[in-house]
Amino acid sequence: MLESRYPQWPDCRLHVLFERIATQFPDRPLILTDTHCWTYAEAARASRAVAAGLVALGVQPGDRVALIMANHPEFVIAKLAIARAGAVAVAINYLLREDELAYVLEQSGSRFVFAMDALRDRDYRPDLAAVLRRVEGLEQVILQGAVGQTGFLNFDALAAMASADDDAALAAHEGPGRADTLSDIVYTSGTTGRPKGVMLTHDMILRAGYSSALTRAFEDGRRVLFALPMYHVFGYVECFVAALFAGGAIIPQTVFDPAAMLDLADRHAATDMVCVPVMTHQLLEAAQARGARPAHLLAYFNSGGANVPGVWDQIRTILGPREIHTAYGMTETTASAVCTRAEDGDGPLLDTNGREKLAGIAGDPALDGLVARYRVADPVSGTVLPEGADGELQVRGPVVTCGYFGKDDETREAFTPDDWLRTGDIGRLLPGGHLRLTGRIKESYRCGGEMVMPREIEDLVSGLPGVQQALAVGVPDPRMGETGCLCIVAAGDGEAALADTILSHCAARLARFKVPRHVLFISAAEVPLTPTGRPQKFLLAALARERLGL
Repeated sequence: MLESRYPQWPDCRLHVLFERIATQFPDRPLILTDTHCWTYAEAARASRAVAAGLVALGVQPGDRVALIMANHPEFVIAKLAIARAGAVAVAINYLLREDELAYVLEQSGSRFVFAMDALRDRDYRPDLAAVLRRVEGLEQVILQGAVGQTGFLNFDALAAMASADDDAALAAHEGPGRADTLSDIVYTSGTTGRPKGVMLTHDMILRAGYSSALTRAFEDGRRVLFALPMYHVFGYVECFVAALFAGGAIIPQTVFDPAAMLDLADRHAATDMVCVPVMTHQLLEAAQARGARPAHLLAYFNSGGANVPGVWDQIRTILGPREIHTAYGMTETTASAVCTRAEDGDGPLLDTNGREKLAGIAGDPALDGLVARYRVADPVSGTVLPEGADGELQVRGPVVTCGYFGKDDETREAFTPDDWLRTGDIGRLLPGGHLRLTGRIKESYRCGGEMVMPREIEDLVSGLPGVQQALAVGVPDPRMGETGCLCIVAAGDGEAALADTILSHCAARLARFKVPRHVLFISAAEVPLTPTGRPQKFLLAALARERLGL
């Protein structure tokens, strides 16, 4: 289907492709929720009106416009509007707190912010008001809901600002433009614990989305159900952008609820479900309790963390999809760059992370028609290693980032002299082109699919009274994949009270996924050290697993 619909590569920006599809399928559903169906035509009109409002505010091509929003339809509308205005979207993890938000907004140089006013029991307006005061260059917050606070706009008020002159100016911004212009800055944790803004172009986003749809064999009108946040490339590219190419629809959950997800699957005839392992575990439990499979499910995509043995058989037996996929990638590759295929059978699901994705017209002829090519190198010498050897995974191709926003040193360090991206992951390439991820050079870990940098937690805790040394490591967790264990060398007695103080301190200042689950007290002599006196985190993690019985 994709090959016939796209005989040649649509060398354009995101909103231009969207407009073509909306013109072809105006009445098809694009976004399906509990309460509303947004058609392609409705989304086109709404995003155009919001884009004209951005122009009225003074947005210029290349300006950064942030989003702090869960998977509401307005997220998609804002994304398309930002692209139409020629600006760059900075989608931010909505779990971050004031200080974390301020850093990302300031480092990205964002002028405007689209944000939700509330989610669950959190009112975002106090944090938004605070960052509006403290971040230099941040001019305006546009709320999803009612304003109710001086200094904020909402979507309707923004759209109403546009005049005929603004509409004319928008037409100039909306032109075909160059596909290699910056589309998104997506923040991921850095080696120092400070987030880094991964720069992605329109071309990268579209090539990654097309190759995902092609590799996963999308049928016309595929409907993708997910709760993965669209501030991540996993939710944004693998779900929304991929569905666009098929003239399909997304069914996004704002907050993951396994029982509600199964209801949505039947109500909206979902043909595809995309989850990380922690979600899959809960979804399987809910489906088993219900005793019924989703009626229309064709495919299931489960990736983004460690999987428990037997999960693939459980997915097939309990949920009943015809096809199951897993994958490996990172923000710097715009989404997954390797993925299993339906024709691979169960072997690669059990033993690998997939093989280099199909690309078709999106591929680079210099890379044998791929969007990403991997090699394995010795992490110390840089020598390229043969098939079957473990080493650092390195990648290049048209979906690989051009670098980190405002961080030239980090960008230089991330690439080899011959322009391959160092992933920091350890793996091997197998016969047939499959890739197996075997470990990480970096000390980071993933909790529920979210990257956590130990240094950020250590810096936060080290200054507390009673803490002589704080070292954070990732340990296995049956639901979250990995979770944090904070190893503490105490300066005195009262370990139980100190543990409570540490966890309360973290909970008040860090996003939920960063807060350690375990506090383990050890002696200074138990901290494993290198000959130069640096802690050996892999040995410390082994000690933590042993002490915790994991």
